[in-house]
Amino acid sequence: MASMFEGLQLPGGADFHVHLRDGAMMETVVPTIRQGGVDMVYVMPNLLPPITTVAMALEYRKRLQTLAPDVHFLMSLYLHPSITPEVVIEAKKAGIRGIKAHKVYPSGVTTNSSSGVQDLGVFYPVFREMMEQDLVLNLHGECPSRDDVTVLNAEERFLPTLLKLHHDFPRLRIVLEHCSTEAAVAAVFNAGETVVGSITPHHLSLIIDDWAGDSINYCKPVAKTPRDRMALLKAAASGDPKFFLGSDSAPHSIQAKQGGQDGKGKHAAGVWTQPFVLSYALDALEQGCRLGLLDSGQLTKKTLAGFLGEHGRTFYKEASSERRIIVGPSGSTQIPEVVESKDHSVKIIPFRRGQYTRGLDWM
Repeated sequence: MASMFEGLQLPGGADFHVHLRDGAMMETVVPTIRQGGVDMVYVMPNLLPPITTVAMALEYRKRLQTLAPDVHFLMSLYLHPSITPEVVIEAKKAGIRGIKAHKVYPSGVTTNSSSGVQDLGVFYPVFREMMEQDLVLNLHGECPSRDDVTVLNAEERFLPTLLKLHHDFPRLRIVLEHCSTEAAVAAVFNAGETVVGSITPHHLSLIIDDWAGDSINYCKPVAKTPRDRMALLKAAASGDPKFFLGSDSAPHSIQAKQGGQDGKGKHAAGVWTQPFVLSYALDALEQGCRLGLLDSGQLTKKTLAGFLGEHGRTFYKEASSERRIIVGPSGSTQIPEVVESKDHSVKIIPFRRGQYTRGLDWM
């Protein structure tokens, strides 16, 4: 099979789940957003301390915009006991398009989630106001590990919670983030039109074996079985507006990914994909065709543009990009082994380090 997608012109991509951190890490990763073919990102609020007020979100966005003035940053708030219906109304009244949603992290399931939600029920007044103000609820769809819940079934165990929230708030727009299982895909497909799912390029690419022996590929939710990956590929290639790109690009220092300074701690969960995010997604879809999991005829320009940004823009009620990218041939660009901050204080290992991907150019 010849290199797919070469020469294809697509709208600028939109990534509806990114972690941009703070300090030297932020200064290193934010300038790579457009390199990945993206001009709109939805920013996660799990800083330390978390972004829980409109003022904090606006201040954070100002710093991000200084580093990448050609990128549109959509901001989010971290669901926390301090979030009240009044805060939701304030966010809406601010009239700033970038404050779109409240982010839900079940307590303890992922990076900087210790302040996260333990009982969603106590936030029902907040969710009701979000529904009335037409804000989006983003769900990290995993239950914390306990008893018979592990990283392998945490997402599937969360799905009844998703469906209950949808039942109780049928007009509330909900995103099940970084879907990683066949069960999650089915739940999104079967729910009403206000429930959608985001999919990451690394979940389109990896299975359990790829992260079990490589901490750089370790993320939460973890990549799972070939059958689960196949379901994700088919959802991404379906053209259904219920699914769109949300990379969960999550940079960590080399030390954090390898167990800390002494190598004896826990490995940080997160895969950094930002500099090549659209290339990774296109590579995964092309590989799906090579493996016979997808029909290349499905992957039309409309389907690709939809998954890589247009479906998400529509759901978040944002305009299409006025910019265009052109896709280079497979294997034309080498992914670096490591990316460093200007002062060399931060070193990050990108996904698929040292391998080759396709280049992208802005037109």
